[in-house]
Amino acid sequence: MVINFIALLAGLAILVYSADKFVTGTASIARNLGVSPLLIGLTIVSVGTSAPEILVSTIASWQGNAGLAIGNALGSNIANIGLILGSTALVAPLAFHSGILKRELPVLMALSIGAYLLSLDGWDFFDGALMLVGLVTFTGWLIRTASNEKQRDPLGEEMEAELSENLPNKEAWLYFGFGLVGLLLSSRVLVMSAVNIAQFFGVSDVVIGLTIVAVGTSLPELAASIGSVLKGEDDLAVGNVVGSNIYNLLAVYSVPGVLAPGPVAESVLTRDFPVMLAFTGALFILGYGISKAGHISRMEGLGLVSVYTVYGWFLYQSAVAV
Repeated sequence: MVINFIALLAGLAILVYSADKFVTGTASIARNLGVSPLLIGLTIVSVGTSAPEILVSTIASWQGNAGLAIGNALGSNIANIGLILGSTALVAPLAFHSGILKRELPVLMALSIGAYLLSLDGWDFFDGALMLVGLVTFTGWLIRTASNEKQRDPLGEEMEAELSENLPNKEAWLYFGFGLVGLLLSSRVLVMSAVNIAQFFGVSDVVIGLTIVAVGTSLPELAASIGSVLKGEDDLAVGNVVGSNIYNLLAVYSVPGVLAPGPVAESVLTRDFPVMLAFTGALFILGYGISKAGHISRMEGLGLVSVYTVYGWFLYQSAVAV
């Protein structure tokens, strides 16, 4: 079992490192091809930071561990808001002004509610395929929005500053290839070790997916968000989370429906989905503001982290009780 824990930690470390190289390489290739920084930030970076979740869920579903895939998707969305965005706000209060970002928040809320309603009678091929159609539609909307944006959006300006030092094509492709291979290998190791640990302790693969795997695959978002806020790029910090959460639902949660359709665990429907919806609703309210729109204070960040900690403790207690 010690070997499985070592493999899990090594897999997570390589996964995070590979994801960073993959995003850097892909973004640089796109920039060298003349793609706008705004479009890179809205699509490539969001998809890239969700790449660990996508690969882990794909491998888990392919091997018949749909619970791990579902837990990874929902747990990542919960961790992105509660742990990552909350921790980022503790580092420095967030103030975001991007019009595109605020248009994405209702999309995230609607997708979260839609995924929950579709899951009530199980998660089948039709549901997963519907989310993949949504993925194509949403990506097309982003491309059109970025192309038609008449005024410079703060998110695009911050992404342009982030990409100021662009890699030459040869180096960018090396980063892309290295990152992709690292993601594939580390995802497989991560899934195998996580399943073995779950079986050894008699814990459901859903719980493992919601906790260790979800937090681990969300580490690229943590690094990106904290790095952005330290540079004063608040829109980019929040955009990383919002974009990643949308792609987690459309590109990650869809996978078990397509590859391993079946019923969704009762605990997921009564515990984890409501928690995800509550965190998403909180982000939606903070985005549009009660007293101050588009602002997350340190106190609000502390609240997000505290609620996430309580949720994590509840998961631990439920696992121990099994």
